[in-house]
Amino acid sequence: MTTQTRQQRRYAVIGTGAIGGFYGAKLQQAGFDVHFLLNRDYQWVRDRGLVVESVNGDFTLPEVNAYQQPQKMPKCDVVIVALKTTANYLLPQLLPPVVKDNGVVVLLQNGLGAEEEVAQIVGSNRVMGGLCFICSNKIGPGHIRHSDYGAIELGDYGEGYRPRGITDRMQAIARDFNQAGITILDSEDLLASRWKKLVWNIPFNGLSVILDAKTDALIADRATRCLAEDLMQEVVNGAAAYDRAIAPEFVQEMLDKTVKMKPYLTSMKLDYDRRQPLEVEAIFGNPLKKAAQAGVRLPKIETLYQQLVFLDRRNRR
Repeated sequence: MTTQTRQQRRYAVIGTGAIGGFYGAKLQQAGFDVHFLLNRDYQWVRDRGLVVESVNGDFTLPEVNAYQQPQKMPKCDVVIVALKTTANYLLPQLLPPVVKDNGVVVLLQNGLGAEEEVAQIVGSNRVMGGLCFICSNKIGPGHIRHSDYGAIELGDYGEGYRPRGITDRMQAIARDFNQAGITILDSEDLLASRWKKLVWNIPFNGLSVILDAKTDALIADRATRCLAEDLMQEVVNGAAAYDRAIAPEFVQEMLDKTVKMKPYLTSMKLDYDRRQPLEVEAIFGNPLKKAAQAGVRLPKIETLYQQLVFLDRRNRR
C-alpha cells in the first residue's frame, strides 16, 4: 500500500458492529472516505445512518455508504475486518472484491491465528492485525454504545508471524486513525501482541460465560480473581514457548485496569446471552494448539475451553 493523503485513502469496514461501526464512524466523522458492509442492519443504516453514544462525545452520521454485497463496494486501500472470527469462513468471498491490488486488510479481531488464514486469501504481505482495547457494544440497529477505552495496538503481519517492526504503511494508517481521535499503539511484533491481548481475553471472556458474571464481580471476588491470575499465567507460559516474554508488570496492569473498569459484559458473554456462536476457537482453541505444537500444556485454559465448547453447542440447539 502506497502512502497517500487522507483525501485519497479509501476505507472499507467489513462487519459494522460494536467495533467496526465505532471505528468506521470515527473515521468518517473525521472526513475519510469510508464504505460499510452490513447484513441485518443494511436497510436501517442506509436509511438512517449510524448513531454512536460515546464517553468521548455522542455523534450521528445521518448518511453513510452502506452496502449489502461486497461486489457493489468500490475497491479500497484499507479493508478493516471487524467480523466475529466465527464468520471468517466468509472472508474468501468478501475480501477479493473489496481490497485493491496494492491494498491491505486490517483484522480488528480477537484471538490468535486469523492473520494466517487471511494471508492465504490475499497474500501474507497484505495483512495487518489490530488489537482493540475498548468497551463497546451494539445496542440496536446502527446504534453503538462506547463506554470506555478505545486504543488499537496495530502490527504488520509477516509470514509465520515473523516480526515486521514499524512499517511505513503502519505509520500511514496510524496517522489516519489519530486524525480521527483513535489512539494507535505501534506493535513491532504482532505475535507477541496477540499473546498479550489473550492475557485479559482468556480469563475474563471465558469466566464471564462460565460463571454468568460481569467483570466487576469476577475481579472483586477473591476466588475468581485467583483463578483469573492462574489463567493469565498460563497465557504467559504459552507466549514463552514462542520466545515472547510477557512481564509480570503487564499482568498486574491488566488486573488493575479491570478493577477500575466500569462493570462490563464481555463480548463473549453478550454473544452467549444472544445465543450467537462463541469465538471459542480463536480465543481458546488456537492458542492451545499453538502451545501444544511447542510442547506446552495449559491445563486450566484447556478446562475452560472444554466447558465453553459444551455450553456453546448446547446454547445454540
